[in-house]
Amino acid sequence: MTLLSVVLLPLIGALLVPLLARARSPLIPAIASGIVTLAALSLLLLQAPTVLSGELITSEWAWIPSIGLSIAFRLDALALFFATLITGMGLLIILYAHFYFAGKPGAGRFYALMLAFMGAMLGIVTSENLLFMLIFWEMTSLVSFVLIGFHSDQRPARRGARMTLVITGGGGLALMAGIVLMGSIVGSFNLTDILAAGDELRAHAHYPLILTLVLLGAMTKSAQFPFHLWLPNAMTAPTPVSAYLHSATMVKAGIFLLARLHPALADTDAWLYSVSTVGMATLLTGAFIAMFKHDTKELLAYSTVSHLGLITLLMGLGTATALVAGLFHLLNHALFKAPLFMMAGAVEKATGTRDMRRINGLWRHMPLLTIMSAITAASMAGLPLFNGYLSKKMFFIESLDANVISPLNWLTPVLAAIAGLFSAAYSFRIFHNVFFNGQPRELPVWPPRKPALGIQLPIILLAAGCLFVGWQAEGIVHGLIRAMATASSGVKAPAYDMGQLHHVGPAFYMSLAALIGGLILYALRERLFELYDQLPPADAREIFEWLMTRAGNGAERFVHALENGSVQRYIALIILTAIIMAGPVLANVVWYGAKPMTPADPLTILGAILMMATAFGVVLGHRNRLFALLLLGSAGLFVTLTFARFSAPDLALTQLSVEVIAVIIMMLALSFLPQTTPVESSRLRRSRDSIIAVLGGLGTGLVSFAIMTRPQDSISDFFLEQSVPGGGGSNVVNVILVDFRGFDTLGEITVLGIAAVAVFALTRNLQLKHRIPNERDQYWASNPHPLILRTMARPILPIALMVSAYIFLRGHNMPGGGFIAGLITVVALSLQYMAGGLAWAHDRMLTSFRPLIGGGILLACLTGLGSLFMGLEFLTSWFGHYELPVLGHIELATALLFDLGVFTTVVGATMLILANLGKLMTVNGPGEEIG
Repeated sequence: MTLLSVVLLPLIGALLVPLLARARSPLIPAIASGIVTLAALSLLLLQAPTVLSGELITSEWAWIPSIGLSIAFRLDALALFFATLITGMGLLIILYAHFYFAGKPGAGRFYALMLAFMGAMLGIVTSENLLFMLIFWEMTSLVSFVLIGFHSDQRPARRGARMTLVITGGGGLALMAGIVLMGSIVGSFNLTDILAAGDELRAHAHYPLILTLVLLGAMTKSAQFPFHLWLPNAMTAPTPVSAYLHSATMVKAGIFLLARLHPALADTDAWLYSVSTVGMATLLTGAFIAMFKHDTKELLAYSTVSHLGLITLLMGLGTATALVAGLFHLLNHALFKAPLFMMAGAVEKATGTRDMRRINGLWRHMPLLTIMSAITAASMAGLPLFNGYLSKKMFFIESLDANVISPLNWLTPVLAAIAGLFSAAYSFRIFHNVFFNGQPRELPVWPPRKPALGIQLPIILLAAGCLFVGWQAEGIVHGLIRAMATASSGVKAPAYDMGQLHHVGPAFYMSLAALIGGLILYALRERLFELYDQLPPADAREIFEWLMTRAGNGAERFVHALENGSVQRYIALIILTAIIMAGPVLANVVWYGAKPMTPADPLTILGAILMMATAFGVVLGHRNRLFALLLLGSAGLFVTLTFARFSAPDLALTQLSVEVIAVIIMMLALSFLPQTTPVESSRLRRSRDSIIAVLGGLGTGLVSFAIMTRPQDSISDFFLEQSVPGGGGSNVVNVILVDFRGFDTLGEITVLGIAAVAVFALTRNLQLKHRIPNERDQYWASNPHPLILRTMARPILPIALMVSAYIFLRGHNMPGGGFIAGLITVVALSLQYMAGGLAWAHDRMLTSFRPLIGGGILLACLTGLGSLFMGLEFLTSWFGHYELPVLGHIELATALLFDLGVFTTVVGATMLILANLGKLMTVNGPGEEIG
């Protein structure tokens, strides 16, 4: 329950903070966000002693067991570290954001989104069930899309957000496919089972595919080459977003996934070469480009890409010590990168720009920020005595011991040293350019505003963290990091020899060369900038937008080529596709099975001939719309007789009611159209369509014949056996609708209600005053309300309602039910509209139709919830038999209430549609709104 609370606290806070944001004081939503985050952090820290001792904490609740999805959480040292990083860094970001936004509009929305993102990240790192984790994985992509596009009025923000969503969302789809494959092989989606089945997964034929899909998901989220382009273009987000998402949390999700699935997928050559190669390419690409960026946040973005590549490279090496080095650098990176992002935001607010060619000499105006930035930049550069130096030297040691093919074993340390050289150079640059390097040049804000102490406080705390980790590195590595490596690898990690970090050896000389080379590279920066500017320009954002535009235009042309508004074409394409796909397969099928055919009596043959004749008549006479509609209704009536002939009375009653309503609706629609339609198809087109129709009809008939003449295993026996003891009714069809498949029925009436409200909304203010022609002979009927119809309609209504009530009450044991009864009621009420006119009938209606829809769906839902309160499954029916006065023996069942909800929804939805379509037939409509 504690883990569930940790995840739910930020998510609940995300819902409540917007309400608090309406308060006049901007401090209230900030305090509320901080309290929620602090509470989640406190719950985690309370579990730390237990988890760091090696114990695994899990909790699980069944959700959809049939697909292996459960609400399951796990907390080990790895999850504890990431969760603490997410909440702890989130707390500092909330403090920073309060002073960064300084009461500007949108701060409340920012806090809500930050808490939502925090909850999603906590869900990722604490999920035990991988399907459950996927929900949070996609949630991070969606929330980050909104956060990156926070300034939605700015085009670069919208573009950056879209690029991020496309790349990370696409990776999420690949990850989902990989997880589904893993789960299908192992037989479970729980991490405990999947991690234990590592040998089985690695030996499986689908292992290369699984590894590729999982790595696509991890590497797109963690901005690995060539998917790294989204991260620099996400710098259009507010600085608190960059400091949180792009240095400490979201970009670490892919790293977490690599660490979490390490026991299941690692220790193979495919893992080693794919992960380490991508990591090295990302490390070098990010480090090189970062040196030449003049925007402070862009430089930090590409440096983040580089450091993520470093961690990924260490994950790819697969050794226990490489895992320790990678996880240690992950901690150090969060400690020095987040404050540098915060520094960039504070400097931008103080000067109005992020261009380092203009920002110089700020140490005079911001001495405290200068000192704190010196600490964090020195850590990023890898200067001795700082935490970054230790983890970077670990990286150099691991690069020397990398287990790659012999001819290339020298390449890894050489490339690692080159990356370290560029890392030192861009670290020197961002510090020296911003705080020294002469005087400021044409700053938009002059003199620079002195940052408030509150905006510098998180930077001070994180800089102190860099010093503390560097000072207590041995205890942190042997305690926290070793426990994390053990949880990640699945075996007890060996104690890391910290003494080798202080030895003078190859790794020391690599570090020294990187620092000296970085200084030389920075000293030669002006010449290097000139050379870099001569390279062909390549704007990733513009390239991405060009690709997206081309893809969108191509898709639009393809869609327009297929969808030209012709229903005839759509049907022809569907049937033709079915013929092409199924034809070769069905050509080799034996069409006649061993099951004997049902004898056909003369009356059945006559009915079949008449049904085919009416359908054929619709085709021949379709240009006369009224004649075609009458024949179509006749064909429906013959289908009704077919159901009755073959012992399906429920279907017959339903079909009959639907046919009547359908004809009425189509009559209303046809009243807006000419009675005849001209010849529009050429002879060639008619011949083509005839051939397609004949082939489709023959294929459907043959397939039906082949199926019906073969014995089939049917689930009908189960329903027949369980209808009375399980549902309390002998009418199997109705019991299925209101009990066994009640959830389907609930969804269907909900869709029906939504459709009716949509029709109401579309026709609410629609007036078709010129619909009625001026010439009398163009009217559909000379007398729209005949006397005989008005006279007969009055007594028919109570009779029809009595029949409807009878059909409704007996539906659980005999043909009938709420749906059929509702349609009978609708027919009776529609007759009153047709006989007396819209305004006359509307004035006599006792209720509006929309409340009927809502009330019916609500009643159906409450019936289902009642079973939950009794500890049963949703919509489980209860029934009993009682002796009542006057009525005698009667069965009472909760399914009757559900059926009443169906009845009410059907009546409300259908009448809302009919009445509002009928209103369009009047010149002015009734005086009051229908619905």
